Amino acid sequence: MDNICHTLVGAAFGEAGLRHRSRLGNATLMIAANLPDIDVAVFATGTPSVAFRRGLTHGILAQAVLPPVLALIMWAIARRSSRKSESQPHLGWLMTLSYIGVFSHVGLDVLNNYGVRLLMPFSGRWFYGDTLFIVDPWMWAVLGIGVWLARRSGTPRAARRSLALATIYVLLMLVGARAARQVVTAAWVSASGAAPESLMVGPRPVLPFTRDIIVDAGDHYVTGTFSWFPVSVRFDAQTVLKNQQEPAVNDALRDPGVQAFLVWSRFPTWTLVRQLDGTHVSVADMRFAAAQRIFGRAGFQAEATIR
Repeated sequence: MDNICHTLVGAAFGEAGLRHRSRLGNATLMIAANLPDIDVAVFATGTPSVAFRRGLTHGILAQAVLPPVLALIMWAIARRSSRKSESQPHLGWLMTLSYIGVFSHVGLDVLNNYGVRLLMPFSGRWFYGDTLFIVDPWMWAVLGIGVWLARRSGTPRAARRSLALATIYVLLMLVGARAARQVVTAAWVSASGAAPESLMVGPRPVLPFTRDIIVDAGDHYVTGTFSWFPVSVRFDAQTVLKNQQEPAVNDALRDPGVQAFLVWSRFPTWTLVRQLDGTHVSVADMRFAAAQRIFGRAGFQAEATIR
């Protein structure tokens, strides 16, 4: 999820009553709810960001190590800045709040179609929830209103209700995602006579009852749309070729930038353009074709020129 959502989750937990457990409890929750995203520091290096993001800092080792580190830092800050008349920080609770924040972050991230490598550094396997869009305004609204009402009233009731509503929404979306996948799989098998090599029935922004379909049909992809009201599955007539068998693609696979992109890519598709200086090869991912059209190629594809 985006960092606004993560921050609101941390704030909602705090306003629900947890912020009173220790000095700097609220700050600890909100920082912890964003902490795994310290991997954005990769943007300041030459490492391809998609090869590093949602990996080491989101894996099980980081989930175990980051909360105690944050708790100790917050405890030291609170001890150093506190006055004699103020309550002292509680290290045990600061650690508990840190774990709550970090676990909430990873749990929400795994619900997206971007994916999370939960087993890092022991395995690079990606896990995809295909449940919530990365930016979900409904989560913003429910959590934001709950936090605002709780602070305005001075009671935790509104924040607790917002967390309950957000949890129900996530569970309904999760159940709906699984059911939609079954419906789409059955429709594809009925239409093609074969099971797909892989399949995504992913969330759309703003529209929780409509989902995007990507079917891996071997040498090409088929896209489509799933809708709940009424229940319908539509496969687009135009397909997208993978082009992965082209000789220039084999050469492009040796490029470090392309290799890094493929660490992250789930539905790679290749484009080849013959130019005077060689064959220009680019690889993109079908999940973010719309984003690439809107925001350009940066971050959404890798390129190499084969001479």
